[in-house]
Amino acid sequence: MILVVGATGQLGGLIARTLLDHGKPVRILVRGGSSYDHLVTAGAQPVTGDLKDADSLPACCTGVDAIVSTANSVGRGGDDTVESVDRQGNRNLINAAAAAGVRHFVFTSVLGASPDSPVPFIQAKGETEQRLHDSGMSWTVLQPGAYMDTWFPMVVGGPALAGQPVTLVGEGRRRHSFIAMRDVTAYALATLDQEANGQTLLIGGPKPASWWDVIAAFNQELGREIPVRTVQPGQPVPGLPDAIAQLLAMMDTYDSPIDSSELASIYGVTPTSLAEFVRGFLAANPHGVA
Repeated sequence: MILVVGATGQLGGLIARTLLDHGKPVRILVRGGSSYDHLVTAGAQPVTGDLKDADSLPACCTGVDAIVSTANSVGRGGDDTVESVDRQGNRNLINAAAAAGVRHFVFTSVLGASPDSPVPFIQAKGETEQRLHDSGMSWTVLQPGAYMDTWFPMVVGGPALAGQPVTLVGEGRRRHSFIAMRDVTAYALATLDQEANGQTLLIGGPKPASWWDVIAAFNQELGREIPVRTVQPGQPVPGLPDAIAQLLAMMDTYDSPIDSSELASIYGVTPTSLAEFVRGFLAANPHGVA
């Protein structure tokens, strides 16, 4: 039995559904009010629990051979915070998994995770990685670059399809190893099959890209030039929350190239290119983003 934690989110849901499509027995951790009927219909076994409630987790982990966790506090709000979910919640899950005798734990972290990071979210991810290392379980950590599925629609695709200009923070010329969630899913499944014990995998797309590269790919597929405006770091970005504008400002201060070609070969993953992702996104949203 494989327990997927975060299955009601975009990446976790994709991982759970792909496991089910491969005929794997899947249990999903769910909370009241979350949407998961489609996964139950596909064969997933729901179990009620919450990372913030340590007492709810032992039963969730009982009889589980492996765990894949993508859960995080991003975009939740309320009492789901970095402290309650990404730090304490992950600690609760690791403790429960180790006590239940879970064999292998796949943790989805973030590129650059470190207990010494000045960014609380990235710091909490780094602390969780260290706890996993010390847990006694077999483990794999995935450190993906920024997700195409999240960033491309939010920054470029949404405004472009709405007839609005794209807003870049700073110059937008820093290059990052954006990666498609389906590729992260492929790595997660491969590490379960190959038992990549004690491995931290830095994974990105086939080629680092700047925001101008992303805009050029949309221009190519749309057959027109998307208007672009720039703002200085600290200025608001129309249609985006301040926290996202701050992250865009931070992304304009560094490059994050990753050469994943060897890992892709080892784990049998065919990375999704920038053009391929943009083409698929536009085909799925012919009338704009809902």
